[in-house]
Amino acid sequence: MLVLKTLARGPTHGYGITLHIQMVSKDFLRVEEGSLYPALHRMEQDGWISAEWGTTENSRRARYYRLTSAGRKQLAEEEKNWERLTQAVAQVLRFA
Repeated sequence: MLVLKTLARGPTHGYGITLHIQMVSKDFLRVEEGSLYPALHRMEQDGWISAEWGTTENSRRARYYRLTSAGRKQLAEEEKNWERLTQAVAQVLRFA
């Protein structure tokens, strides 16, 4: 969900996804390369994202990932599920 949400902001490369999540979470969350790129590959196979080669700000070649319409639908579903989960956990904590 975090990767899809990051890509909802616009196309970016893998390192940019990692930096955004780390920055927004104030270094609390870290996305490791070993888990990010396999996840991106799966999301591309599922049709949630598309990828194309581009050039970074420092003139390096990188794959830029973009959210597809199917990815936007998936993100909306995951956000609904997350909302239900956090509400359920809050209920349990309130009455524990």
